[in-house]
Amino acid sequence: MRKTVLFAPLIVFLIVGSFFAWGLTRDPSRIPSQLIDRPLPEFNLPAVPGFQQGLSSGDLQGQVTLLNVFASWCVSCHVEHPLLMELAARREVPIYGLNWKEKGLNDGKEWLERFGNPYGRIGDDRNGRVAIDLGVTGAPETFVIDRQGRVRFKVIGPITERYWNETLEPLIEELERS
Repeated sequence: MRKTVLFAPLIVFLIVGSFFAWGLTRDPSRIPSQLIDRPLPEFNLPAVPGFQQGLSSGDLQGQVTLLNVFASWCVSCHVEHPLLMELAARREVPIYGLNWKEKGLNDGKEWLERFGNPYGRIGDDRNGRVAIDLGVTGAPETFVIDRQGRVRFKVIGPITERYWNETLEPLIEELERS
């Protein structure tokens, strides 16, 4: 009985340690989305102040597109932005933006004027309602939308050149063929 009491903390430690070790092997950008293979939630967002066109779910139908959730206050968005600019220049896939929870009225506009605008249209999700409907947990997040307006893939965190080449570009090419 006494030996069991002595080894109990060690056994608990090993069990908890095993769960932590397993968790460290998981890719945080691979959090599954409830929206995969489902229609994009209906929305109609106003334009970011200073831009003429807003963004609606209807704008994301008829072609394979990317919907990128970004914000001027998001450090990872700054990391990802040059690649989005390059993709927009190459016109490989239409990119639409969802400007999420900006604090200042002109923060999104000023950020895009400073770093460039890769988006065909940008919606201003100031209160975060659309992001909630999309299941956004932070910025940046990017959704791959098929021609029928269904969410086919979700990326949490910044898209890198390698991730684009190995994962997103082949997926988009496959969706465009189907």
